[in-house]
Amino acid sequence: MELHQLAELVSDEKSFLAFVAALQRDRELAVAAERISPAAQCGPDRGGWENVTIESFLEAAHAWAQDSEFGVRQGLKDASPWRKFAVFLYCGKIYE
Repeated sequence: MELHQLAELVSDEKSFLAFVAALQRDRELAVAAERISPAAQCGPDRGGWENVTIESFLEAAHAWAQDSEFGVRQGLKDASPWRKFAVFLYCGKIYE
């Protein structure tokens, strides 16, 4: 299952932690792929991570939260706080 799909399923603490574990694994795989084949990138880095430092990751997540009113503009107004925070973390990966 894709990360964005997994984030959509987050509704409670257990599903949030499963999402975080998947996000961590996704990053580990991206880093490993970079070590094996740094020239063969498909996007900003091997795993599609736009933001590869903690500073840029947090900056992107913060920017997404501000730009989307923490997901309100993306239909997350009534979503659980767990899902909103999962999307916040996911956007740290992809938001430019």
